[in-house]
Amino acid sequence: MAEHIQVLISEEDVCKRIGELARRISEDYAGKTLHLICILKGSLFFTCELAKRLTVPVTIDCMSVSSYGAGTSSSGVVRLQKDLDETIEGRDVLVIEDIIDSGRTLSYLLGNLAARRPESLRLCTLLDKPDRRVCEVHVDYTGFEIPDQFVVGFGLDFDQRYRNLPFIGVLNFD
Repeated sequence: MAEHIQVLISEEDVCKRIGELARRISEDYAGKTLHLICILKGSLFFTCELAKRLTVPVTIDCMSVSSYGAGTSSSGVVRLQKDLDETIEGRDVLVIEDIIDSGRTLSYLLGNLAARRPESLRLCTLLDKPDRRVCEVHVDYTGFEIPDQFVVGFGLDFDQRYRNLPFIGVLNFD
């Protein structure tokens, strides 16, 4: 089976939108230090690009949580693979995600993090697929709303491939 990728969101549009998100987040957190939680591996590219554009002081930690295996759809089973290295108690926390699909992973994760008593807890995602939602998740900052298609690039992968594409593309199979 052959794979081909069709550009959905250009590199230029992705970078422009990240700049817009950074300006809004910087305004919302003016005078505060923001603790970013990068959800590995998919949001690594997005987190780095966003952090470079923020004008408020930031600290960064990483978590790895997954509901995907090697396929193209959520398994429904959420697994915490790597926890935070630092406490978030009393901190202003922004969770950075690459894509929100069913909402299962983020619903689990946000509940887990809220129990750790941060000062504030918000969510920022590069991509949102609201048509696929099965768990309600409040998203504070959204890069792009996209249709129900399997996408890769800018950190998103298919079986660990295509993360390094500088754009968001739809993965099709022949």
